[in-house]
Amino acid sequence: MMGCMGSLYQQITETVHFVRSQTGFAPEVGIVLGSGLGPLAEEIEAVASFPYAELPHFPHSTAPGHEGRLILGRLEGKAVVAYKGRVHCYEGYTPAQAAFPQQVGFFLGAQTFLISSAAGGLNVGWNAGELMLHSDYINYAGLSPLTGPNDERLGPRFPVTFDAYDPALRGLAHKVARAQDFTLREGVYAWWPGPQFASRAELRVLRSLGADAIGMSTVPEVIALRHLGARVLGLSSITDMAIPEREHHATEQEVLEVAARGGAQFRRFVRGIVAAL
Repeated sequence: MMGCMGSLYQQITETVHFVRSQTGFAPEVGIVLGSGLGPLAEEIEAVASFPYAELPHFPHSTAPGHEGRLILGRLEGKAVVAYKGRVHCYEGYTPAQAAFPQQVGFFLGAQTFLISSAAGGLNVGWNAGELMLHSDYINYAGLSPLTGPNDERLGPRFPVTFDAYDPALRGLAHKVARAQDFTLREGVYAWWPGPQFASRAELRVLRSLGADAIGMSTVPEVIALRHLGARVLGLSSITDMAIPEREHHATEQEVLEVAARGGAQFRRFVRGIVAAL
């Protein structure tokens, strides 16, 4: 687990050196396997695999459905580093700790990242089971992985987050969705820190701010990766509809069940994007 010894850059460097001491494989693309995408790890032609607990300074994943394993290998002919499970701030981690694994992936060689997640739909025109492409985000938690002294080796003090999600990658995602003949939603993802689901009033506020979906991850990773200069694509499986006027809000188990049912299409979509990169 990440400790407090040494700078963030030193911790990243030590983790990278550990991985490179085990394999010389250099990834080009990073893939965060959120809820429903975990089985995609089995489709990767693995060269090396590390439980998070064995990696220096790595945070350990404790959330249901998040195994916590770093995988290096090939998918659709591309060299990838995949994260089977992520960590969240609601587990007790800081935003910087939550983004640490992706920073390691960048320094291992990945310059493009596909960040996936499960999310609750706020747009009343959408349905559970659909896929959403992130057009932008709302950092409703008000937290940042960049808080504290800035290290210029990681990026500028004040990075610009206009177009945090790469426009060319978003265009590519739409092209793949059309080729696979399914409706790809596009909208704004709001980061809710959790672990409790949002109240009716909170959901109304987020919807009034322009959010189309709500989730408990992703944004710290995106901020840290854009700070580094990586290209980022955000994707979510809409696992439930978080509509405040409705009587029922999905439970944790119901969310996981919907994510699993839609997992095959989600995995096919991600494979299509990776192949087209």
